[in-house]
Amino acid sequence: MVDAQLFGGKVVLITGAGSGIGRGSALGFAERGATVVCVGRSQSALDETVALIAESGGTAEAFVADVTESSAIAAAVAFTVERFGGLHIAHNNAGVFPKPAPLADLDAADWLRTLNTNVTGIMYAMQHEIRHMRANGGGVVVNTSSNIGARGHRPGMAAYAASKAAVSTLSSIAALDHIADNIRINAVSPGATATEMSRRPGETDEDRSARLKNAVPIGRAGTVDEVVEAAIWLASPASSFVVGADLVIDGGVTA
Repeated sequence: MVDAQLFGGKVVLITGAGSGIGRGSALGFAERGATVVCVGRSQSALDETVALIAESGGTAEAFVADVTESSAIAAAVAFTVERFGGLHIAHNNAGVFPKPAPLADLDAADWLRTLNTNVTGIMYAMQHEIRHMRANGGGVVVNTSSNIGARGHRPGMAAYAASKAAVSTLSSIAALDHIADNIRINAVSPGATATEMSRRPGETDEDRSARLKNAVPIGRAGTVDEVVEAAIWLASPASSFVVGADLVIDGGVTA
């Protein structure tokens, strides 16, 4: 049973909130009483997320920002604080998945775009979130990494794997840097999840299920809700002794 007041009185900022895990996270936090600021690059996608939250009786607003621009994420944090009076929790989820390619054939623009979004974007977000939290008694940060970063054994994934391994390490170091400021920082590392990002070009839901049945020991893709529940747990008082962890959620994948 959902605790509708788990995050009552808390303000949560979520990047990449226009779809997939980010949208699921926004809905999950709102369902548990949080006020949510949905950040992303698409106004229409963010508006859909906000509308879904409103339909369920929650409170949310959209803020368009590109996480690869420090000034944009600074503006998102400032908007959150000015509009709702504070920022208590952040889920930095925005990310891109480049076209797979062997390292020798990796397009330089894809490499830079992946690192700029997946690593630098999370670094910028954490900087501005932490600065506010540090000055206001603390908070919680959850970053979305990936089991590909944690496990690393996937051909053609050099850019994505490097970026997500960096997110996991960045999270653990930032956690040590700022736990004395009463800020808990952790990461969640999903495996293949039933979102558009996990779908190959032209692949149907059935095709994806068949492909993953043998690739994932549990025999299926993860659901958005399964990843969101982990992020919510890491943001909640129930995980108050968890600092600098990378929670891998991938159905038992080991390589």
